[in-house]
Amino acid sequence: MNAKEHDLLLDTLRARFEKNMRRHPDLAWPEVAARISASPRALASLSAMEASGGEPDVIGRDEESGSLVFCDCSPETPSGRRSICYDRAALDARKENKPRGCAEEMAAEMGITLLTEEQYRALQQLGEFDRKTSSWIATPPDLRALGGALFCDRRYGRVFTYHNGAESYYAARGFRGLLTV
Repeated sequence: MNAKEHDLLLDTLRARFEKNMRRHPDLAWPEVAARISASPRALASLSAMEASGGEPDVIGRDEESGSLVFCDCSPETPSGRRSICYDRAALDARKENKPRGCAEEMAAEMGITLLTEEQYRALQQLGEFDRKTSSWIATPPDLRALGGALFCDRRYGRVFTYHNGAESYYAARGFRGLLTV
């Protein structure tokens, strides 16, 4: 990332941070900017989150490590991460009409993790997300071993967790990611 791209990304993140203070009332931008700038990995991940439509923002601090927690805060699941199945095994199992990729691999390539159900529900306390779309979430291994995967959305003023075959994919389903810095 060159200096101009770095500055543009920080300006975008700062504007979003300042516009959405309810997500992080006890944090100040100078600390956030310093942590981001000190971590080339974080810069790359935040850039990938932004480029794929995630609108990353700080949503809190990890109490154990003190790290800042960023999450995709786009109103709907990030547009650049939709129409994908859950993981590599699901992608490989499809015989025809394969999606362009899978959530777990895309997240790993971006240096982020899929949200757990608990993290997804916590995010929904900060706003209303996925009212027209849905997002794959981290699926427990025992459920995944049976061929399923979990996803969430918000409908009728509530957050729902559902299951589907891990190989399924829909134009309105993608994933949200989490990054600690």
